[in-house]
Amino acid sequence: MSAPAGADLRLAGAPITWGVCEVPGWGPMLPVDTVLGEMADLGLTATELGPPGYLPDDPAALEGVLAGHGLALVGSFAALVLHDPHRLAQTLAAAAHTVELIAAAGGEVLVLAAATGLDGYDTRPELSDAQWGQLIATAEEIARIAADRGLRATLHPHVGTHVENAAEVERFLRDSTLALCLDTGHLLIGGTDPLDLVRRHPDRIGHVHLKDVHADTAALVRSGALSYAEAVGRGIYRPLGEGDVPVAEIVATLRAAGYRNWYVLEQDTRLGDDPADADLPRRDTARGLAHLRGN
Repeated sequence: MSAPAGADLRLAGAPITWGVCEVPGWGPMLPVDTVLGEMADLGLTATELGPPGYLPDDPAALEGVLAGHGLALVGSFAALVLHDPHRLAQTLAAAAHTVELIAAAGGEVLVLAAATGLDGYDTRPELSDAQWGQLIATAEEIARIAADRGLRATLHPHVGTHVENAAEVERFLRDSTLALCLDTGHLLIGGTDPLDLVRRHPDRIGHVHLKDVHADTAALVRSGALSYAEAVGRGIYRPLGEGDVPVAEIVATLRAAGYRNWYVLEQDTRLGDDPADADLPRRDTARGLAHLRGN
């Protein structure tokens, strides 16, 4: 299937594509004006927030920074500990704070991930059935908090979280009412075929992160032979259309099913100290956009 025409897609960016990440030691982070300016120059119309503290935490200041680059706010990724009842109050307070910021700044979606509570995404303890039940209950409560402010809440299957592999994705779909953030890269790395998921559960897709992935490197992460952070540094993520994810077919299937929400071009990137690395995000995103637009 050829790449779909992308003129009518709601296309947004994410700071992680420019190497901006909350994980300690991830790598250099580019300045806000560079990141937002390049998004706007590429024709993206909105952005997710990125890690806490990267963009302003005050709604008026945030709107001002975004407006200065002609961008709107999509929403925010929030990796929160959902499974631990002893941290419930802390988790709900953090979720409510993020929801308020998104809503006040005109955003639409909260993108939850079921964090382990550990730094990074390379260690993942097993959950008991009771902890899984708490995870589901906490996610549902956060979804209610979001809905009260007019936002959608979605659950992002993510490497190194408690909803990562195919069995966990299916279990979450059975046990929860939340829609999913379809992250085409993290799903494939975790062992879920994202195109098959869209075909089987088109009504459960509430948000989309578009990534392309080198499948052989993904298999190394899945087997434990390579850490996630190392894989990102080795270039597991490819510009859209240059990896092993059927991006064009996924987008066409979503469109046919009536999906009209955001497509966030989100390619996790780790920048090195070479000044030339700073131009990689812009170039890779431009190539991905060309693929989406059929150029």
